[in-house]
Amino acid sequence: MVSVTAKKTARTAPFKISPSLILAAYGLTIFLSAGLLFAVQPLFTKIVLPFLGGAPSVWSVAMVFFQAMLLAGYLYAHLLTKKLPGAPSIAIHILVMIAATVFLPLSMAAGWGRPPASGAEFWLIGLFLVSIGLPFFALSANAPLLQAWFARTGHPSAKDPYFLYAASNVGSFLALLGYPLLVEPLTRLGQQTRIWSYLFYILIALIAFCSFVLLRSRNTAPPSRSEARRQAAPTWRDALIWVALSAVPSAFLVAVTAHISTDVASSPLLWVIPLSLYLLTFVIVFQTKRIIPHSLFVAIQPYAILLLIALMVFDELGHIGMMILINIAAFFITAMVCHGELAQRRPAASHLTEFYLWMSVGGMIGGISAGLIAPHIFNWVAEYPILMIAGLLCRPGLRLPQDGKDWSLIGAAAALLGVALLCILKLGIWPALVAFNGLIAILLLVTALYFKNDPFRLAGLFASALVLIYAYHWEGSGQRTVRSFFGVNKVYENLNGQFRILMHGTTIHGVQRVRLPDGSPVEGRPETISYFSARSPMAIAFEATKQNKRGPVKVATVGLGIGTVACYLRPEDTLDFFEIDQVVVTIATDPAQFTMISSCKPDSRIVLGDARLTLEDAPDGFYDLIVMDAFTSDAVPVHLLTREAMALYLRKLAPGGMVVSHVMNRHMELASVVSGIAAANNAVTRVMQAFEIGDSSSYIYGSSVAAVARNDKDFGRLLDLGNWELEPPDPRQWVWTDDYSNIVGAMIRHYRQ
Repeated sequence: MVSVTAKKTARTAPFKISPSLILAAYGLTIFLSAGLLFAVQPLFTKIVLPFLGGAPSVWSVAMVFFQAMLLAGYLYAHLLTKKLPGAPSIAIHILVMIAATVFLPLSMAAGWGRPPASGAEFWLIGLFLVSIGLPFFALSANAPLLQAWFARTGHPSAKDPYFLYAASNVGSFLALLGYPLLVEPLTRLGQQTRIWSYLFYILIALIAFCSFVLLRSRNTAPPSRSEARRQAAPTWRDALIWVALSAVPSAFLVAVTAHISTDVASSPLLWVIPLSLYLLTFVIVFQTKRIIPHSLFVAIQPYAILLLIALMVFDELGHIGMMILINIAAFFITAMVCHGELAQRRPAASHLTEFYLWMSVGGMIGGISAGLIAPHIFNWVAEYPILMIAGLLCRPGLRLPQDGKDWSLIGAAAALLGVALLCILKLGIWPALVAFNGLIAILLLVTALYFKNDPFRLAGLFASALVLIYAYHWEGSGQRTVRSFFGVNKVYENLNGQFRILMHGTTIHGVQRVRLPDGSPVEGRPETISYFSARSPMAIAFEATKQNKRGPVKVATVGLGIGTVACYLRPEDTLDFFEIDQVVVTIATDPAQFTMISSCKPDSRIVLGDARLTLEDAPDGFYDLIVMDAFTSDAVPVHLLTREAMALYLRKLAPGGMVVSHVMNRHMELASVVSGIAAANNAVTRVMQAFEIGDSSSYIYGSSVAAVARNDKDFGRLLDLGNWELEPPDPRQWVWTDDYSNIVGAMIRHYRQ
């Protein structure tokens, strides 16, 4: 017979959980939570992207929102751990996770239609907040909260739980990298949101199990106040250093993402590559055993920044792959330096949530600085070179000057460069460029070698060189730069002053001849040049439309540029421009800058807003020709190249009308994309390529245009005026839709050609 005492002992004995099970439970939960947290970022941003014209700034603003919510989650975790330890914190957090399921499956909140003409970034933040704010908040708290719980489980590794932060970032890294490479090409948005929801429910169950493990473990109580004080409580100086080391790479992340996505596509592919590498730096630096020495990144950082300066300020290397590689490499190395310093300064486990809180404060400051503040205070991307210098100041061994010698050195270097600048200006434009660039390159290389162990001197000399370089190049080009939510527009004249050019990012969006070779101003009706010359496929499409209609024609053009197509039309014709950027409208309609509209079609109507939204207001069957020429730098607004978008264009098209679209792109093959979305709407596509008509000295370029009609008969005279080849849909390609696109496939097809 078993005694009563023995029975009582059996009932009250604690349930023993093996250390391996504890580690597996917490590791898997943190891994899944981080994966969901970072998978939702490209997923939901892609959902809202069409409402803001596919602009790269959408991701920059989204990053600001994510950083702010991450800070809110970390603050919540810190307060919960310090103020309500034990069972109350567990119950509250599980209830918050359950409450977040009200917002599943993920979708745009009702009542949020068109964004306003100004303040789009704040509209976007509000949309994110009411649509996914609570799920994202709940997920963001999991990493610090679960690590704090793990630190109290009595596990052998509980004294230093920072290795779980590396596991968290592995989950984030894999989720981000898998999205553009696997999830986006193989699934549709509806499927993605459902799968994400199912995994969220599984996560709640795992968190509940982790809480059970904590309550059954030996060391559930937080450390006493006296014990916490003995474990080297961080000072305000420590907190400020943590903030600074977090802010610089966070801002650099936003800036480099906007920089590289401007010239390809505003898509998850180019969003997640920098963010994945950003997370990878945390994985590397918070490992228990470092796989790559911190000193390696400290040693190579100056040369990475030097190469980035050469790419940005001197001559472009031309190949998109090389451009992306250099930008991302410089960002990754700088982030490794900053986060490596951060990891070496981490406090004891009792101050873990406080450490993560200050890290998040720095991340939010960096994100807001680069994503919201910089676009409003700079008329060009000034934050990029500033962040290069800030990254150099994050190197170990930074000491402010103790006497005048350091300042004298920097002042002397600036004076030397200034004298060199004035001297070589006497040589003429091209000799000056070669001499100046060579001199600066040599000086910066010597600086990087000599002052690599003195961050202040190194950053000061690099900054002096950057200021003089930019001042010199701006003085030489005479460019005027205007920045908006949708990017940076530059208006400048070529070296001989004959042509005035509008450039967005790194792509020319319009050219007008303003002076003749003898220097006299051009008078009368401007000629159409660049991609719209008299022999271009676009000019042929306009001429064919006029001959097919044999009367006044009605034209809609998506994308304004400088309004070149206005000079294709006659006074009796109707022309409506659909443009999303007010800055572009101001430039194109100012006769002091460009006169295409004022000279050729002053009665043109300009509709401001995203074309997918504003074109809906036009009468069905109204236009004889719809022109698609909307690009952000050389990037493609993907939502304008979907089956649903083509259905809209065809619905607005008059009987016998055509839709024509520029499909020449430096990085993607788009003709088959247009053919696919046309065929999905029972329409026919023909493509004309004109590569041999270009004359770069006269700014006349070749181009490739896809024309879409309901049937071959509707092309009419188009087939007689040019070599328009039939472009059948590729059965191996999925048709692009509002919930599916394949940027990677389009890039692969381009480079295979």
